[in-house]
Amino acid sequence: MTGMHVGKKKEADHFAKVVFPLTPTSQILMKTVLIVEDDLINARVFSKILTKRAGLDVKHTENVEEVMQFAQAKEVDIILMDVSLSRSVYQGQSVDGIKITQMLKSDPQTSSLPIILVTAHAMEGDRENFLKQSGADGYISKPVVDHQQFVDQIVALLPKDNP
Repeated sequence: MTGMHVGKKKEADHFAKVVFPLTPTSQILMKTVLIVEDDLINARVFSKILTKRAGLDVKHTENVEEVMQFAQAKEVDIILMDVSLSRSVYQGQSVDGIKITQMLKSDPQTSSLPIILVTAHAMEGDRENFLKQSGADGYISKPVVDHQQFVDQIVALLPKDNP
């Protein structure tokens, strides 16, 4: 009798895991990541990793006006910001990811929005420099090799929903 009971419990546990998976990523569904990146290949790679591994919605732009609109309208939950945006202009001025992050962090309407800088300029001291200069919440260096660590860094900074 006990053996049958254990078998049924295992079967029920398996069913529950398949039908109702309680993984950390299931708690972050419907969160949106804005990828601000001028390299389309990087944007596509980041997008695929975030949608497939974390179940996140993803938007992409390098247009600074759109970045500001998405942020102010609270349409995104976190921003991945490329540091060196080669073609980005705002109000007639050439701007990079550091400047855009500074603008977002200095606006009370968008200051609490988590921003992670993403850069290929991973020299000694850059991380601290970029974070201090921009006010960003995190830093990821390119190329992204460990996809799970990439996802984990982003998920860690996502705003938690109040139950």
